[in-house]
Amino acid sequence: MASISETIARFQHYGCGFHSAERSTDVSQLEPMDNFGRNPGNLRALMHVPVGLPAGAPLVVVLHGCTQTAGAYDRGSGWSTLADRFGFAILYPEQQRGNNPNLCFNWFSPSDTRRGVGEAESIREMVVTAIERRRLDASRVFVTGLSAGGAMTSVMLATYPEMFCAGAIIAGLPFGTAASVSEALERMRGHGHDHEASSDRVRAASAHRGRWPAVSVWHGPTDMTVNAANAAMIVEQWKGVHGVTSPPIEGQVDGQVHREWHDEAGRLVVEDYVVARLGHGTPIATSGDEACGVPGPYMLDAGISSTYRIAASWGVVPATAPPRERPTAPDRPKVAGSRPMQAAPQPLNPGQIINDALRAAGLIKP
Repeated sequence: MASISETIARFQHYGCGFHSAERSTDVSQLEPMDNFGRNPGNLRALMHVPVGLPAGAPLVVVLHGCTQTAGAYDRGSGWSTLADRFGFAILYPEQQRGNNPNLCFNWFSPSDTRRGVGEAESIREMVVTAIERRRLDASRVFVTGLSAGGAMTSVMLATYPEMFCAGAIIAGLPFGTAASVSEALERMRGHGHDHEASSDRVRAASAHRGRWPAVSVWHGPTDMTVNAANAAMIVEQWKGVHGVTSPPIEGQVDGQVHREWHDEAGRLVVEDYVVARLGHGTPIATSGDEACGVPGPYMLDAGISSTYRIAASWGVVPATAPPRERPTAPDRPKVAGSRPMQAAPQPLNPGQIINDALRAAGLIKP
């Protein structure tokens, strides 16, 4: 088995090292959630609950990428900002360096990706506790993540399908595709996938036989860290789970290729976005009514807000974003007898101001 130092070097070599964002530098709206139950995966839990959020609101679980913190991902993606605007709660599981030196969720480790054990079980415990403490709607729970967080989203949808209505996987990987670091690196490059058993692995991950979560897949064709072949594999995996055989409905959203697959009842069960020229990261928009988040490392201004579009597909925000309130400059108060403001006021002379004040006080002669 490779040493920790070797593992880190291999991940860095293949581009898995995200921009470091230590907790001390995060500007975060998130609050720790302590004592959330069993924690076999030794993860942290953080939440953002808008002020005055009523009972019965939805819950969105968000999983950060490697070497990111929950706070850094939240600021970049804008999930808490969207939650404040439209009224839902956010839960952020957060990795710790003792589990993974690069702060990656261990999506490839069998001890963390099975029902009832490891990191997957810790996340489930967080969800249950958040719902109980905040009186949230257990029938409207969703999960999304980027890269390693996207791969862990695949894990949660497969191992606890009864818990989630839907999920969104950004630059992630299919469930059950790797069981070691070396296999993880191969799959990230798009090599060695077992196409035949893909959907069967999801079905075998739990005893679930009810309605399966809908899945949204986001990927960039120029992603050099996680090959876009993985997006196609995720689509095929979940089409098989849902038993979809019909061709997709194809179109564009904000200029990006978008495809939808519906089940026999007409329900949208799988969709994917191919974001042109997008590298490895979460696509955000910095202008328009759907804009939220802040550009930065692996937070990429792509002209489409994955955060808003994902939330809209889940029904937790309007399908079309309402116009934002535009801030207006306050009117200047009018003072009787005041002179019109000069277009270009003369620079102040500090010495003259001091002398004038001393003369007014009678301390120097006029």
